[in-house]
Amino acid sequence: MSWIITLPCTRAEAETLSGENQMLDASPDAPVVVTHEIDEDAGLWQLDAYVDDRPSAALLKTLQSLVPSAKGKKPTVAQLPEEDWVTLSQQGLEPVQAGRFFVHTSSYADRVPPGSTPFLIDASQAFGTGGHDTTAGCLAMLDRLKRQGTTPRHVADIGTGTGLLAFAAMALWPGARTIASDIDPASIFVTRDNAAINGVPLGRGSGALSLAVAPGTDHPAIRHRAPYDLLIANILAGPLITLAPDIAAATAPSGHAILAGLIARQMDPVLAAYRAQGFRLAARGGSAEWPCLLLVKRRRYGWRRQERAFHRASPSDPSFGSW
Repeated sequence: MSWIITLPCTRAEAETLSGENQMLDASPDAPVVVTHEIDEDAGLWQLDAYVDDRPSAALLKTLQSLVPSAKGKKPTVAQLPEEDWVTLSQQGLEPVQAGRFFVHTSSYADRVPPGSTPFLIDASQAFGTGGHDTTAGCLAMLDRLKRQGTTPRHVADIGTGTGLLAFAAMALWPGARTIASDIDPASIFVTRDNAAINGVPLGRGSGALSLAVAPGTDHPAIRHRAPYDLLIANILAGPLITLAPDIAAATAPSGHAILAGLIARQMDPVLAAYRAQGFRLAARGGSAEWPCLLLVKRRRYGWRRQERAFHRASPSDPSFGSW
């Protein structure tokens, strides 16, 4: 028999829990964690953790520590019947339609709308199943670039998570050379597996996806392929600001950068960091709370001393994150 632990959480906590978590991974009974919105109007979210055996008191305490908003609330613990609990964990993830893309779990494999570009991305250790506004906003922005006639030849997806955004870019521009990187090795393993599931070829040439474990753009393969006509970074505001000089150096003049992972009140400091590096805002997409920014790197004529972006994030604001 398997078990499910349920706790209420906030959207910000759900965002944090969508990635790999060292506290949970260190637990001897490490669960599979799925977060989902249960009431859009009220902004209510829920954490569901699945384990094979009755959860220990230590695990319950760890889960409660990860959702401070649920302090004082006792987690609900229930035994599940003999079923595939991994499949059960997927049932709360609704498919996402963003532009021409339809992102779904295995539960919806037989419901792909005609004419859409589907990707099967099951929940995993990596962030980016398409269900979050940041990922959906990036997918819609990629679709927008395609409709505008943009034809990048070199694409980089920095902080790829599940590989979804790199896959989408390859579907739009199959002749481009594309590389996807992440600071977390687990994400690269997930991306490799998802590539096989979705028929995305891996390799170094045009039409194939190259993979790298790297913090930001700090990898020989990423530097060797630069500059990029299109660079995607769906991470957090803090890393986006810190990486502004590196992303600028890796982006070709007149090239595009899609930035996401920030919340609305973080948009101004992120934009300031990239404007200091020669970018201009071309479009804003995403949702009201989770903007997706499309930037264009200005062409520079003559010599200009390189400027480094200053981290304008408040150190007391944990929502900016760290790299």
